[in-house]
Amino acid sequence: MSGEGAEAIVRYALLSDAGAIAAITAEYAREGIMLERSAENVIENIRNFFVAEHQGEVVGCCAVAFYTSGLAEIRSVAVLPNYKRRGTGRLLVEKAEEILKEEGVKEVFVLTLNPHFFGKLGYSEIKKEYFPQKIWRDCTHCPKLMACDEIAMVKNL
Repeated sequence: MSGEGAEAIVRYALLSDAGAIAAITAEYAREGIMLERSAENVIENIRNFFVAEHQGEVVGCCAVAFYTSGLAEIRSVAVLPNYKRRGTGRLLVEKAEEILKEEGVKEVFVLTLNPHFFGKLGYSEIKKEYFPQKIWRDCTHCPKLMACDEIAMVKNL
């Protein structure tokens, strides 16, 4: 599919989307851009995922992770190559932010290798140490722990 036509719609992920989400994140994991999410892991966390869909095909995904009642992370933002630079990633992040606002979250952060993308969406760089909850929950299990190249960015909602 070429990605031509109307823009994607963003919706909550369904269990039937788990394989597509895992495949999209696996592509980015092979490039060392993000950690792979297995279909089983996606299923366990399906209520935290959103997908971008175009003409019935899942073309992108993202997830949210809650740390406190006022702090959350947007993670696993990934879009199929044919849908990059078409606003699909922006739509995913905006949907996640909308839901986080509804939940009363005041501050959202990302760990990214693409600070330019998040900068355009109003995020600013901050030290990773500002988020000890993230470090203790997820980073201790990451193969990049001792050589993390991701940039922490934050946005007030």
